[in-house]
Amino acid sequence: MTQIETSFETLVERALAAPRTGRRRVIAMAGAPASGKSTLSDKLASALTDAGSPTQVVPMDGFHLDNPILEARGLLDRKGSPATFDANGMAALVPRIKNETEVFYPTFDRARDIAIAGSGVVDASSDTVIVEGNYLLYDAPVWCDLLTHWDLSIRLDVPVSLIHERLIARWLDHGLSRETAEIRASQNDLPNAQLLSNHSLLADIVYRSV
Repeated sequence: MTQIETSFETLVERALAAPRTGRRRVIAMAGAPASGKSTLSDKLASALTDAGSPTQVVPMDGFHLDNPILEARGLLDRKGSPATFDANGMAALVPRIKNETEVFYPTFDRARDIAIAGSGVVDASSDTVIVEGNYLLYDAPVWCDLLTHWDLSIRLDVPVSLIHERLIARWLDHGLSRETAEIRASQNDLPNAQLLSNHSLLADIVYRSV
């Protein structure tokens, strides 16, 4: 049954108590674009490490398809939507993280807007891995298969108005004009957020930051 949580301390306790089903404990941190997944994942990883469970974060963004592929498929303007990720690659990585001693994974260079193969590593010292990304609890083919691998799943619940503000601020930080930032947020990011709202699998914890 899904539990609604607002306490970060309780979130840490739940993570530490989650029974592992493989070599490592694997936690999903899911949510809409600009919901705060990366920030919360890093904070949780630090708290778990301090509590004696060395933890690292593996972002889903390394599975972005390259821009020439997206352009050829007419999807470049929808970059960040489910069809613009290598879902099968993500599905193959998660069980390896759970069970293998050392695992290499791709990361995303946002400044250059490209994924880089083999640029991240989960090594033998990692006891817990937090996988963070938009579609880790997405109820659609391939993505939904990830559910069986999570030892604990967390979905961030953030008001759409706040997500909208954060998205615009994000694109402004990337050098876009205010008008372009508004278009990018309203025509791509917010539809992705709505898609997740309409087609999300149940999480163990819905986290509402106060």
